[in-house]
Amino acid sequence: MTAATAPAVQADLTKQRAARAYRRARLRRTALPYLLLAPALITFGVFKAYPIIDSLLLSFTTGSGAATHSAGLANYRRLLDDPLFWTALSNTGQILVVQVPLMLGLALLMAVGINSVLVRWRAVWRLGVFMPAVTGLVATGVMFAFLLNTDHGAVNWLLDAVGLPTVDWLGQPFWARMSVVLVLTWHYTGYNAVIYLAGLQGIPKELYEAAMVDGAGPIRRFTAITVPALRPVLLFTVVLSTIGTLQLFDEPYVLTGGGPDNASLTVSMYLYQNGFRYFDFGYASAIAYALTLLVSVLGAVQMRLMGERDR
Repeated sequence: MTAATAPAVQADLTKQRAARAYRRARLRRTALPYLLLAPALITFGVFKAYPIIDSLLLSFTTGSGAATHSAGLANYRRLLDDPLFWTALSNTGQILVVQVPLMLGLALLMAVGINSVLVRWRAVWRLGVFMPAVTGLVATGVMFAFLLNTDHGAVNWLLDAVGLPTVDWLGQPFWARMSVVLVLTWHYTGYNAVIYLAGLQGIPKELYEAAMVDGAGPIRRFTAITVPALRPVLLFTVVLSTIGTLQLFDEPYVLTGGGPDNASLTVSMYLYQNGFRYFDFGYASAIAYALTLLVSVLGAVQMRLMGERDR
């Protein structure tokens, strides 16, 4: 190497080092988000994605352990001919049809009341109505099992005190389902009321003032302003409540155990029985995916119907 070429070679080496340093820095900047997300992605893959995929594959098998073998669509065909599955689905549907409209209607009325200008200490009221939602589901079921006890429960004691006939809440099929409805309504009404209250506070007051100037009464303002303005929030709570009720497990499991005579047996409870009592994991997985399909279809229908009204 001559003295004349040495500076050019040195400059070329400097440029190469700078280019390598730039590529390393760029690689670090590009890889950093993925490195930060890696723990969450790995956890999701191991504890969520893998069980979901494995459960799907399991739904096409029968047997357990080393005796597991492929069964094709046998588990799904079995579902169609299983009277207990249809009983569980019917119970879940009856609870859904009664409980969701009742709960959301009460929640909306409660939110409108708390949002009134005549009400003071709104934060205290919000806390009060939301408190049942933070109560553990098992604790809620145990509490209502004592309250609704036929012989010693506080509810029947109050009915008897005012001269009304007592009710066998947990021993009669109809009242067992209504007991589950009662527990769900108590537990989740305040939760939905707080959601509605947040939506109500986002409605411009000028709309109500203009309606009052035009002579609209409270009912007219509610139907013409409040309900249309809350439609996205209503859609959210209807879909969320429907999905939650279709997956109902804790409350009837603790409160009634699915009885009497399977009158309060839900689809999730039937899934649990097949999977963890009878160890028929293939059939339990088929029930899980049938429930998933039902939830998806109902959610899509609700969003389509309410979305069309919104447009």
